[in-house]
Amino acid sequence: MRQLSEQSSSESYFWPVVWAVVLHLVIFAMLFVSFQFTPELPPARPIIQTTLYQLKSQSQATTQTPQKIAGEAKKTAAPSNQVEQLETKKVEQQKQAAAAKAAEQKKVAEQKKAQETKKAAETKAAEQKKQAAIAKKKTEEEKKKAAEAAKKKAEAEAAKKKAAAEAAKKKAAQEAARKSAEDKKAQALAELLAENTEYQQTMAESVGSQVAGNLDDLLIKLVSEQWQRPPSARNGMSVEVLIEMLPDGTITNASVTRSSGDRPFDNSAVAAVRNVGRIQEMQQLDRATFDAMYRQRRVIFKPEDLSL
Repeated sequence: MRQLSEQSSSESYFWPVVWAVVLHLVIFAMLFVSFQFTPELPPARPIIQTTLYQLKSQSQATTQTPQKIAGEAKKTAAPSNQVEQLETKKVEQQKQAAAAKAAEQKKVAEQKKAQETKKAAETKAAEQKKQAAIAKKKTEEEKKKAAEAAKKKAEAEAAKKKAAAEAAKKKAAQEAARKSAEDKKAQALAELLAENTEYQQTMAESVGSQVAGNLDDLLIKLVSEQWQRPPSARNGMSVEVLIEMLPDGTITNASVTRSSGDRPFDNSAVAAVRNVGRIQEMQQLDRATFDAMYRQRRVIFKPEDLSL
């Protein structure tokens, strides 16, 4: 009987222990799965309290075992639901944090884009302002150049008018001198026709010398107008040219009698004499004076002047 009693007592403890172990295994398995899916959550520490009651009698243990098992399952289910609620709350918090972060990133991106747009607009405005300043400066320079060109043109016109006036004045003076010489010549010729032969001779010599002097000036003027200064001409040079003429003033020949040592300069002097061609005023002289003074006439050319 004692052995049967001990065996009954052992059997009464066996199933509660088995069910308790199974429930613990199930709880640990659920916790392990929960931790696998939510690694960011802090590890849950469920508190499971299981109390085994020692029954005094086999009948009481037999009748209360299912109730104890149900109680233990209810106790273990409560912590599991709390874990799920914590997991759900954590997920929601993560979603809210992600949404807040995305909104913040979007806001930052919009602000950055607005700053870039503002900077681009400012850069464009500065470039336009710079281009406007350059265009303004260019316009001012063009106006300044136009004003300077107009001023120079006016000055050139004034100088041209002044030169024309001086030339006209010089020409008038030359014309007056020529007329005066012709008047003197006419007077001299009239006096040569006087009845007093001695007086005529004296006046002829005087008038001949005066007319010859005027013809010398004319010859120098005409040759100077035809002379073109060569690039090699230098101050201090001189060339002597022999001029041969006919009584009507036609120049028949011109040759160098004393060279300057510079062939272009010598040739320019000969060319100037030949280009005169004919001096009609030579016909004013009597034959004797012409033969004595102008049939062969020497002229000395110098770069700074021309002399007989």
